[in-house]
Amino acid sequence: MPDIQTIQKNLGPALLPLGALYARLMRLRRWAYESGTLAAWRPNCPVVSVGNIGWGGSGKTPLCGHILRWAGKREEHAVVLTRGYGARPRRLPLLVARTADPAHCGDEPLLLARSHPLARVVVDPARSRSGPWAYERFDPDFVLLDDGFQHLPVARDIDLVLLTPADLGAGWNRVFPAGSWREGERALRRAAAFLIKCPPEADLEAAVNARLERYDRPVYAFSLRPRGLMRLDGTARAADLGGEDYLVATGIADPAQAAATAEKLLGRAPRQVLSFADHHAFAPADLVRIQAVAGGAHVVVTPKDAVKLARLPGAEGFWSLRTELAFGAMRFTQTAFDDWFGARFRELAELYRPLAARELV
Repeated sequence: MPDIQTIQKNLGPALLPLGALYARLMRLRRWAYESGTLAAWRPNCPVVSVGNIGWGGSGKTPLCGHILRWAGKREEHAVVLTRGYGARPRRLPLLVARTADPAHCGDEPLLLARSHPLARVVVDPARSRSGPWAYERFDPDFVLLDDGFQHLPVARDIDLVLLTPADLGAGWNRVFPAGSWREGERALRRAAAFLIKCPPEADLEAAVNARLERYDRPVYAFSLRPRGLMRLDGTARAADLGGEDYLVATGIADPAQAAATAEKLLGRAPRQVLSFADHHAFAPADLVRIQAVAGGAHVVVTPKDAVKLARLPGAEGFWSLRTELAFGAMRFTQTAFDDWFGARFRELAELYRPLAARELV
C-alpha cells in the first residue's frame, strides 16, 4: 500500500485545491481566536509556544528541553502543556512523574519530566483545560506550550516556529492533503522567530533569503550534537564504543538522523538501522528482534526510545545517545538565540509582574 508521500506526489495537482481550501479554513479558525470570537485562555505569566508549520520531526522536544535548561539555570519554574502524543492517561490532566509509565504519559513528556526537575509537565489534549489546572496549582514563572503553533485555545506571547529544509524547498506552502503543512504560509506572520533543524554543514542561506526574509524575524539553524553514551540502566557512561560494531534501533520520525548522530559520535556508520514507527511502544517481542539483529553487537538508541526500552528486562545493556541542542548559522539578526530569548522573556516578565501581584491581593 503506498504511503502518504507517494500519494501526494502522484496526485499533487489534484490535491492542491483541497490544500488551498484547508488553508482557508485554518486561517478562519485562527482569525476567530485572535479576534476574540472564540475564547482563548491566558494566564498572568508569559506563554511560550514551540511548534511547527508541518507535521513530522522538526526538533520540538529538543528545543523545549533547551528552553527548560535555560530556565533551570535561572531558577525559573515552568509548566509544560503537552498533548502527549501516543499517551493513554488514566485521568486528565495528568501530571507526569519521573517514575511514570511512558505508555500512560507518552515518551516525550516523560523525557522532559526526567531531564528538568524544576518543570511541571502536564499531559492533556485539551490544553485550555490543563493550563488553568496547572497554573492554579504550581504558580509557574512561565508556561511552555509544546507543539502549540496550531493550538489556539491557549494564547501565547512568543511563537517559536520550527521548519525543516524540506519546508523551505519543494514542501513550501503545500498544505494538507497536498503536502505536510497544517496551515498556509500566511500563518508564519505570527512567528516571533524561526528555527531550522539541519546538519551544521547545510547551506540554506539562499532558501532562507527567498522564503523568510519577507517576515523580518530572526532565523536560527540548529542541530543535535552528541555528547556521549549512557547505559539504559544508568550504571555507566562512555565517550564512544572504541570502534566496535553497533546497531541503531529507533522509533523516531527520522531514523536517518539518529544514525547520523551516532556516526558523528562513534566515528563509523552503524552496521544497520532498525527502524520502528514514530513513538513506537516497544514490547518484549521488539526487544527479542533487536537483540537477534544485533547479533551481539552494541545497541544504540535515542533518549526518546530509551525511556520506553529501559522498562523491558534485557535492555539494560543498551546505550542511549546523550545529545544537546547546538545552534549554528543565524540570519536577520546579530543576537544569539539564548540572548534574544532572554531579552524577550525579561520584557514579558516585567509586563506580567503587576498582573501576577494583583492575583495575590
